[in-house]
Amino acid sequence: MTPVRIAHVLMHSPLVGPSTWAPVARRLPNAVVPSFLHLADAQPPFWPLVSQAVTTAVATLPPEVEVVLVGHSNAGRFMPVVVDALDRTVKGCIFVDASLPAREGLTDAVSPALLDAARRKADGGRLPPWSQWWDEAEIASLFPDAETMRAVCDEQPRLPLSYFEQHIPVPAGWDDRPCGYLMFGADGDDEKATDARGRGWRVERMRGLHLHQLVEPDAVATMIRKME
Repeated sequence: MTPVRIAHVLMHSPLVGPSTWAPVARRLPNAVVPSFLHLADAQPPFWPLVSQAVTTAVATLPPEVEVVLVGHSNAGRFMPVVVDALDRTVKGCIFVDASLPAREGLTDAVSPALLDAARRKADGGRLPPWSQWWDEAEIASLFPDAETMRAVCDEQPRLPLSYFEQHIPVPAGWDDRPCGYLMFGADGDDEKATDARGRGWRVERMRGLHLHQLVEPDAVATMIRKME
């Protein structure tokens, strides 16, 4: 009997773009990287558009292929609605240095602190690209080289403030499958790792900064395979 194949669906933060997953995607067979860049020109609610983008991206996979959803950063908050929308087996969910959804009810699109910052930075109801929120030197440390930094920064959208003000539903039963949290950082749990452990999820750590998948794509791809 031919074994069921696995496809990794790599979900990027809507604050950046799919190029943040490109090096890892090249190292994972059957990897799929949906794009959420169209959210910049959309109107709320935004979460159905995220779910639809993933559904469309995996539609060409054979029906017997199971998927492992891998969300980075802000994409983690959309994991429950994506699981709920897919009509194929979701083998597992991996949160890569990602925000975790609420356990039930509604998930805020961003933390209260980030929402306050977004409201201060908004100009005409729209935010500047994510990299412009910080000092260039601070952002540069996240990337392996200047070329990669330019590619990611050139792709960034200017999201509307309403994206940051949205609330995302948490369908019941979305986590009735193995889930895990991969933390990029030094020793010791962060708040999200502690939350993940409290949910009974597997937690792993790699030393690195928030975009470590661009710095060590081989190691990150290997860890994703280990956690699936």
